[in-house]
Amino acid sequence: MSARIPSLRGRIALALTMTAVVVGVAGYAFRDRIAEGLRLSEPAEARVADPKPDEVRGITVSVIPASTRTVIDRLPVTGTLVAREEIMVGPELDGYRITDILVEEGDHVEKGEVLARLSRDMLNTLLAQNTANAAKAKANIAQQRAQLEQAQAQNTEAEASVERARTLIKTGATSQEVLDQRERAAKVASAQVTAAQEAVAAAEAEAAQIAANGDEIRVRLSHTEIKAPEAGIISSRSARIGAIVLSANTEPLFRIVRDGAIDLDADVPESALPRIRVGMQVAVTPAGFDTPFDGTIRLVGAKVDASTRLARVAVALPEDPRLRPGAYARGVIEVARHDGLALPQSAVQFDADGTFVLVVEDDVVHKRAVTTGLRGEGYVEIADGLKAGEKVIARAGGFLRDGDRVTPVALADEAGSGA
Repeated sequence: MSARIPSLRGRIALALTMTAVVVGVAGYAFRDRIAEGLRLSEPAEARVADPKPDEVRGITVSVIPASTRTVIDRLPVTGTLVAREEIMVGPELDGYRITDILVEEGDHVEKGEVLARLSRDMLNTLLAQNTANAAKAKANIAQQRAQLEQAQAQNTEAEASVERARTLIKTGATSQEVLDQRERAAKVASAQVTAAQEAVAAAEAEAAQIAANGDEIRVRLSHTEIKAPEAGIISSRSARIGAIVLSANTEPLFRIVRDGAIDLDADVPESALPRIRVGMQVAVTPAGFDTPFDGTIRLVGAKVDASTRLARVAVALPEDPRLRPGAYARGVIEVARHDGLALPQSAVQFDADGTFVLVVEDDVVHKRAVTTGLRGEGYVEIADGLKAGEKVIARAGGFLRDGDRVTPVALADEAGSGA
């Protein structure tokens, strides 16, 4: 009995030992499987070996080479089409009725062309009277001249009689009384000649006055035809058939756009005035037009409006019957044009030190200070600080710093990319 007890205890101990061994082996196997599962569940990047320092690649950035192009600085403006010079045509006679109107709005007229006619019945009557008076004055002049010739003949005869009497009185053939009578007769004849001469002068003056009155009537008759003082286009007509015209009226009968010249009366900000000068080209597009007109600045205003801070600029447009004064129009002034290195606006940045760009050399970012010139059409002219062909970060430069490593990708050279 005592011999069996140790044997039983030995078998129990052996069983316990074997169980512990089996549990231990199973635990190690389970732990290895869990570790393998965790390793398989990790991202692919976590299983990649750390790269070497010279194999580090930065974020991908878009770069654009500095290239030569034409940069145009344009200034947009708006305004109204106006007549460059509008001629007011009114009557030169008062109290006459309009009988005929020969033109309408929009018609092109030449200098001296008749626009309207006034009634002339009264003037024709006055002219007929004047013609009769002129004939009468002419006859009167002829009569007075005949009387003058008669007086001159009598005066000649009287002077000859005086001379004969003076000769005879020396020989005693006549008396002093006869000589005195003949001298008095000679003086009377001389006075009659003077009176006849004055009568002729008076008749001639009266004839001249009648002729002047006739000229005045003819001028007034010519004024019954209202004519265009200059060539141009009729922009408005207030004349009406049967209306009595008065020169005191403020409203003219016709308005003429001289030579059909139309301007764009545009407003520009005062800050742009120093860059604007006469002769600059302007592309003007009136309301309703798809194709712009080639205009030229002909006048820059001499003062700035104190309330709007705008100045007037007059842009001459080519003659075109489709242009109408009063229409709205927009224009683009070509302020300047330069050929040189240029970059998109998104590639140029600013800080407290000034203007700079980020240049990529050997995949490393370098901050480069630059001097800019013109700006236009989404581009900025680089006047100094950059060479042609250098790669510049085109977008998102604000997220990078000097010395960052990047992966550059070429960007197509497009106007205003990222602007």
